[in-house]
Amino acid sequence: MLRAAAQLQHAGRTAQSISAYEQILARWPDLADAWYNLAYQLRLVGRFEHALAAYRNALDRGISRPEEIRLNRSVIYSEDVRDDAAAGKELDAALKLRPGFVPALFNLASLRENRGKRDEARALYAAVLDHDPSHSEALARYAGTQAAWEADSPLIDRLTAAMDRPHGTPAEKASLGFALGGALDRIAHYDRAFAVYERANRESRKSAPPSPYDRTAHEAFVNQIIRAFPSDGRRHPRPSVRPPPIFICGMFRSGSTLVEQILAAHRRVTAGGELELLPKLAQSAFAPFPSSMERVTEAQLERHATAYLQRLHTLFPNADVLTDKRPENFLYIGLIKALFPDALIVNTVRHPLDNCLSIYFLHLSHSMGYALDLMDTAHHYREYRRLMAHWKSLYGSAIFDFDYDAYVREPEVWTRKLLDFCGLDWNETCLAFHQNDNEVRTASAWQVREPLYSRASGRWRNYERQLLPVREYLADLLPDNQDR
Repeated sequence: MLRAAAQLQHAGRTAQSISAYEQILARWPDLADAWYNLAYQLRLVGRFEHALAAYRNALDRGISRPEEIRLNRSVIYSEDVRDDAAAGKELDAALKLRPGFVPALFNLASLRENRGKRDEARALYAAVLDHDPSHSEALARYAGTQAAWEADSPLIDRLTAAMDRPHGTPAEKASLGFALGGALDRIAHYDRAFAVYERANRESRKSAPPSPYDRTAHEAFVNQIIRAFPSDGRRHPRPSVRPPPIFICGMFRSGSTLVEQILAAHRRVTAGGELELLPKLAQSAFAPFPSSMERVTEAQLERHATAYLQRLHTLFPNADVLTDKRPENFLYIGLIKALFPDALIVNTVRHPLDNCLSIYFLHLSHSMGYALDLMDTAHHYREYRRLMAHWKSLYGSAIFDFDYDAYVREPEVWTRKLLDFCGLDWNETCLAFHQNDNEVRTASAWQVREPLYSRASGRWRNYERQLLPVREYLADLLPDNQDR
């Protein structure tokens, strides 16, 4: 029976494997490894509380390497249940069982980083490096906790040496390169910084799919979306179980995390972060998206809208006003408005050259293959603008463009505009967003912990020569006043 359950598991037949393990454990409940395998499978199908309970049973029955079970439980608490406190307790328990357990140290450092605990995160990344000096990701993240840089910083030499190690993998060299590029940018060594970023992106491409970004295919996808939503699609009004969240979207690195932090500083608002609920709906219930939208019924929309809101309520039971901040949700604005006709959408914008440069300078997932090449990034940006023009023609009054560059010049003016659009009263604390004690899981985690600064606005001028092809390609989309 165990062999059969394992074969189902290895074949990817998850539901059947779960059933097999449950039958085994009903008869032989002391099989700790079976509880472990069951827990792993339960997480795959989103049964998170059951997975935690199964891992607990594995621990109670004396499974070997219990620190690994604690680590797995911490990941569920952190990534799936959104309970960082419980995740931290699991990691502390793992480290009591095995002091110096590097995965637990690293994950605990990440938790501290998400909470803006710079000194604690830095100390934990340093502890990882004490146990494993070749841990490239820990070194890159350790560099990311550096508040200020000097030209003679020994950490720059350490990053350079680590990146040049002959046995490092492309992924490791990419992480180190993005960290080193950031350090060089901060000390104004712009030409060297750009060369390092170029190398980091080359290394990242080595571990990416053969064609990480297909311009023709993406244009076709945007065309399909536009055809699928030729009008506002407003059907008969339907009551919601509870109000929908405020959706924050736009290009990556355009200020979406900043906007969420500004709103989260308001006493009524809870930051939902980068939720996967909407993309998963598009890829499952509404697959193949967007062509399925031609056949969708009002009953289907109502059912999935209710399920979406109930899932949010489970994750954030005490939230009054909630945000759903996922940049690529600009692809799904038509779906958002079909599910929630009264939904409000904040579209974050900044200077196109700054936006493209910031994406190229960031180690993003390979699912965003356009980030690995500057001209691919520029192409993706153009398609984003084309799609947003379509959405605005349909839902203009429900979409607010939050201009990052204008905000850094007039923060109070733009904070008031944002709150007014969201139907929120004025709250002075929204100007002190950097003091929030909430979780931030994006690449902007450290930036939004600082008081407002303007160094990122107009940053493209430091790389004007390298950006010339992008500037020519996006010439018609650039603001008239290039000094912005």
